Amino acid sequence: MNPILNSFLTFILVICGCIILSAQESQLNGTVTENNNPVAFANVILKGTLKGTASDENGNFTIKNLTPGNYTLSVSVLGYLPYSRKIVIKKKETKTISIQLKFSSEQLDETVVTGTLKAVNRLDSPVPVEVYSPTFLKKNPTASIFEALQNVNGVRPQINCNVCNTGDIHINGLEGPYTLVLIDGMPIVSGLGTVYGLSGIPNSLIEQFEIVKGPASSLYGSEAVGGLINIITKRTEDAPIFFADGFATGWGEYNLDIGTKLKVGKKTDALLGVNYFNYDNPIDNNNDNFTDLTLQERISVFQKWNFKRKENRILSLAGRYFNENRWGGEMQWTPKYRGGTDIYGESIKTKRWEVLGKYQLPIKEKVLFSFSYNDHHQDSFYGDTPYLADQRIGFTQLTWDKPINKHDLLFGISLRYNYYDDNTSATETNNGNNPDEIVIPSLFIQDEIKINKEHSLLLGARYDYDKRHGSIFTPRMAYKWKITTNGILRLNAGTGFRVVNLFTEEHASLTGAREVIIANELKPEQSYNTNLNYLQKFYFDNGTFASLDASLFYTHFKNVILPDYDTNPNQIIYDNLNGKSVSKGVSANLDIVFPNHLKVLLGATLMNVSNTENGITERQILTESYSGTWGASYTIAPWKLTIDYTGNLYGPMRLPLLGELDPRSEYSPVWSIQNIQFTYKGIKNIELYAGIKNLLDWTPNRGNPFIIARANDPFDKEVTFNSNGDAISTPNNPNALTFDPTYVYGPNQGIRGFLGVRYRLD
Repeated sequence: MNPILNSFLTFILVICGCIILSAQESQLNGTVTENNNPVAFANVILKGTLKGTASDENGNFTIKNLTPGNYTLSVSVLGYLPYSRKIVIKKKETKTISIQLKFSSEQLDETVVTGTLKAVNRLDSPVPVEVYSPTFLKKNPTASIFEALQNVNGVRPQINCNVCNTGDIHINGLEGPYTLVLIDGMPIVSGLGTVYGLSGIPNSLIEQFEIVKGPASSLYGSEAVGGLINIITKRTEDAPIFFADGFATGWGEYNLDIGTKLKVGKKTDALLGVNYFNYDNPIDNNNDNFTDLTLQERISVFQKWNFKRKENRILSLAGRYFNENRWGGEMQWTPKYRGGTDIYGESIKTKRWEVLGKYQLPIKEKVLFSFSYNDHHQDSFYGDTPYLADQRIGFTQLTWDKPINKHDLLFGISLRYNYYDDNTSATETNNGNNPDEIVIPSLFIQDEIKINKEHSLLLGARYDYDKRHGSIFTPRMAYKWKITTNGILRLNAGTGFRVVNLFTEEHASLTGAREVIIANELKPEQSYNTNLNYLQKFYFDNGTFASLDASLFYTHFKNVILPDYDTNPNQIIYDNLNGKSVSKGVSANLDIVFPNHLKVLLGATLMNVSNTENGITERQILTESYSGTWGASYTIAPWKLTIDYTGNLYGPMRLPLLGELDPRSEYSPVWSIQNIQFTYKGIKNIELYAGIKNLLDWTPNRGNPFIIARANDPFDKEVTFNSNGDAISTPNNPNALTFDPTYVYGPNQGIRGFLGVRYRLD
């Protein structure tokens, strides 16, 4: 080799060696302990760098190859409070530090308000409340919370129409109208707004959402028979200065959330959020000439104001505007065919605005005034059937929170105003159109008795007066027994009372060619509900944490109103059940967090939902006998990469057929939707995420000759009927079918990829 070249290479190697040795000169050693006991597998990270490690079984750690400078050291491990401190690393220094962590008996110290109308620690609540944070929503990004709930155990978003794709939320097998949806504790989502209440709220503005499975009528009124979902928006002081979250899917769906925090003067903060969703790409993968997914364009604007007052008294005001235009139907449908009989389409135009606020009175006692109001307008056509409806709901409530010794009392008075008008028989009288307008006053009282450290008892009662049905009394009881430090047993029981708004809750009554029959004057439904819940936390020596949450539930309904698809295949008959309806089962969630950055959540529900009439018991239609959910998250810290795998599984459901000749399956198969996502957090203030939804490419048409009956003749122009109005078998209709899109139990979307980006500035 050339001597000059040899000398040059030697010089380069020496320089590189010096650089490497220099980089290795500084390192950080330390020990993580709690009360002089070593804490194993704690995550030790230098913020803003890729440097990090985990403590060993003796609590020791070492971070090598440090560049001199200022760092922020962060230490976290499940079961202990987070630790952070600033350190300075000098040149050629080996720094040794000692870290003392503080034990937290409950890392998941969520504050919940839904169970008792008071902000309490989740463990202290006598009512079992499930809490889900925005992190849960990010594991499988969706355009609405409605879709995100598919991965909550015991909760199922039910699509009620193959064409318009509207739906509701089932909790423990109970129909959607038995679930009350709240926003910041205000019952402004019901009736017409039920299918839209969980859409259009920017996910980044959500602090958490809480789910109560079981009776809550004594606090929230008649609609909280089977459970409730409370969406809690962020406080202005906890919100980021600016955020944006946008993603697109391979089907051509586009979703964008943007928001900002504004400071107006010294005592006023405001949040502003906008959600926009667009899907304008007709797809017909099952080849029935009908859209597999409803086309939609939606915009929602949300604003929340918070005013600082003396002694931290509450004053907040929020509002939301929602505008959506959706349609589904034959692939060649365009707006010019709206309401006609040439091409079938279901077109729904919705405008909605909401306002809600809270004001704490300026007195020594803790008295809170709350109010909400919403106006909802729907202009829709189901084929050539128009459905034009207006709904207005006003709500005011005054609560007095008064602790006295071992009693934590809550007194309340509320007033609810309902206005509903449409072009159907729901508001028709012999004298013409007569809108439904009613004011319902209510009184309620709740007493939570702290018997001792282990036992507490909650007693509650509510009185409503509805001029249509008179006095309504709904009592409630909850008992909590703290068996061990980390084990809690809860028993809840209560009653419910619900007045059915048929056309606002049953889109099946408008879609398709079935005739709607209301057999008799519908009486209000009544229910009796019990729920036994056990929560156990496990802390293991190696740093693993586990939580088991299991429940037994039982609900008995009287006067239940269910659509009868079976008596006459050409009709939907609504009547009070002359018998009973029962929902019973067991549900369990297992949450495990391993010290190696792996988190696993498993859920399963077994249930039996049946109706008994004239001594005959039959399984309720569109209700699964078992279901399961799961989620697994693994973070590869050096790569700043998180992998999320989520999924659900549902057992067979009995489905609505059109008669003995209908070739479609009477029961759905066992089906599952599974998703995977990769999230990269290596760029400051930015998250990049991508993945695949519906990995198995499952759709309901598998194993069925078709999903929508008579999709080739949606106006039944070529169907022959007998003298009784029943379809009969003919050469072009051998199965004696009529147009029917109500055979639906799952989404029609197959496998698709997605790509998104999040930006957050604190």
